[in-house]
Amino acid sequence: MTDTDANSNRAADLHFVRGTANEEELAALIAVVTDAYEREAADAVAEEPSVSAWRRTQRSLRAPLRRDIPWGRFSG
Repeated sequence: MTDTDANSNRAADLHFVRGTANEEELAALIAVVTDAYEREAADAVAEEPSVSAWRRTQRSLRAPLRRDIPWGRFSG
């Protein structure tokens, strides 16, 4: 089971602030929201950055030495 399958099986909490809804209205609301969510999830594709084998194994360069900091403890 993938992450998207696990996320689609989670239950959502609906809280109505005002008014009452009958079973048909709730079923229609759930159907519309579920369809919108599934379409958005299907369209949302994040491109994975391609990393070459050279960059994967390349060590980072050492930071340049700071010449403004004196060397040793007894620099006056």
